[in-house]
Amino acid sequence: MNSPFQDPDFLRDPYPTYEALRRNGAVQKLPGTGHKAGYVVTGYSEAKQALADPGLSKDTKRFFAGKETGRSLHSAVSQNMLATDPPDHTRLRRLITKAFTPGAVDRLRPYIVDLADELLESWMPGDQVDIIESLAIPLPVTVICQLLGIPPADRDRVRAWSRDLFAAGAPQRIDTASHALAEYMSELVSSKRRTPDDALLSALVAVRDSDGDQLTEQELVSLAVLLLVAGHETTTAAIGNAVLALLRHPGQLELLRSDPNRIESAVDELLRYDSAVTIATWRWAPEPIRVGETDIPADSPVFVSPGAANRDPARFADPDRLDLGREEARAHLAFGHGIHRCLGAPLAHAEVATAVRMLLAHFPNLRLAEPADQLRWRHSRLVRGLESLPVLL
Repeated sequence: MNSPFQDPDFLRDPYPTYEALRRNGAVQKLPGTGHKAGYVVTGYSEAKQALADPGLSKDTKRFFAGKETGRSLHSAVSQNMLATDPPDHTRLRRLITKAFTPGAVDRLRPYIVDLADELLESWMPGDQVDIIESLAIPLPVTVICQLLGIPPADRDRVRAWSRDLFAAGAPQRIDTASHALAEYMSELVSSKRRTPDDALLSALVAVRDSDGDQLTEQELVSLAVLLLVAGHETTTAAIGNAVLALLRHPGQLELLRSDPNRIESAVDELLRYDSAVTIATWRWAPEPIRVGETDIPADSPVFVSPGAANRDPARFADPDRLDLGREEARAHLAFGHGIHRCLGAPLAHAEVATAVRMLLAHFPNLRLAEPADQLRWRHSRLVRGLESLPVLL
């Protein structure tokens, strides 16, 4: 029996699969052997519990110790902050928290707005444009590269390596990209050490060099890789998913057109309706644990699905309906929950809101250029996002 996540229909629309799984229980054992066996969490309350439960570990190095994986993923990717538990996770997260607070993001907003305006100004009414390639990718990529201090000439390369890290079913491609990106970041760290600037990466280099007890060289490179990748991949997907959802729901689109100030709260419903994170990053049970009503044995991987939890009818009434006035939408788990909740959530929220608001302001009558059921989705179990989203302006 194959995993339901290997079904091509799952990539196009995962929600019927989630609903079928949830009907048999909010926590289900998946088929598989060895370290590939595990449990998937699709219920909202169970997902919220699992995301915050200290009884579930994210320490992948400990889990895979002594297990043959046949992989050669670079340690800067396989052992980053997302793959640590306290106290290491607490120490690393504290070093970068200030860069992503709501106040810090508010100071970035004028730059985000100017960048979105610059991208949209190059479009012409009557043209066909790919929202993914022309807006959803360049906006968050440019913002996170600017924040880190990655030179403009290098941004296309790092974007390509980052994308390859999410190439489901292509382990060699993923491993190769992990080494290329880690080696690039190591060289960039050396460059910032010689010629510092006022960007975040230089600040982290200063922390490393002034107090090595806070940050090792390997952790420094790993943080740089993580911030780059996490800083745009899911946001790119979220922008595309949000625009598609609105174009498929003309009534809700008109509601937003008529009241653009609604966008901040609307983003929460758009994130709930079609989460950019299908399956959250790796967790496992070092000891037996109970999630919801299910007993999970020790050494079992646990796959929490924010996408499924956000469509749980036990938490959200009529969950398959897009409703920009939904008051409980802020309870979505698209950014996770607990100590591992997405550090960049305020930045991602601001980027999605800016992209959608300014797109509708520039081109209020845009529409899909091809049927929604013919759109191609990325082959990734972690991130749910479109390969392209062609629209007519």
